[in-house]
Amino acid sequence: MFHKKISNKVILLLGSNLGMRSANLEFAIAELKKSGIKIKGKSKHYESEAWGFEGESFINQVIITSTSLAPLQVLDLAQKIEKKAGRKLSKSANYESRTLDIDILFFNEQIIDEDRLKVPHPKIHERRFTLEPLYEILPEYKHPVLLKTIAELKKNCPDKSPVTAIIQSITK
Repeated sequence: MFHKKISNKVILLLGSNLGMRSANLEFAIAELKKSGIKIKGKSKHYESEAWGFEGESFINQVIITSTSLAPLQVLDLAQKIEKKAGRKLSKSANYESRTLDIDILFFNEQIIDEDRLKVPHPKIHERRFTLEPLYEILPEYKHPVLLKTIAELKKNCPDKSPVTAIIQSITK
């Protein structure tokens, strides 16, 4: 008997505001691929001011991935890649600068509420730097809790800070 391999659609937000920001995002994608995660789509890179603290501006990108990993396995892998990129985890609850941040925005249409992981990411609808790249590649994707499309969430986002798509090099 053949077992069909489970394929989970996982939407990630990559971010960096330290060092070679765009290169840090490319590093994350390369590491995800090395770990067997398939990249099914990706937005342009977007630049925005630091959110929730004073710091250098961020480069962010949304990627659509496919994996057989479970949610906490994806979280563990993301944290391992962040650490490999030089991210120092702080005990502070405050936002701070980082070489690499990988957030799980959506995991299939699942709703996950665990100590270590909340999916959909609880602040998606409040953050223009997340909604702009999401809107580029998934405008009609419906948030499984808020039951609104990304287009609707972007239109009603309370965050009015500027988010700009930037030209980036083409990578394979």
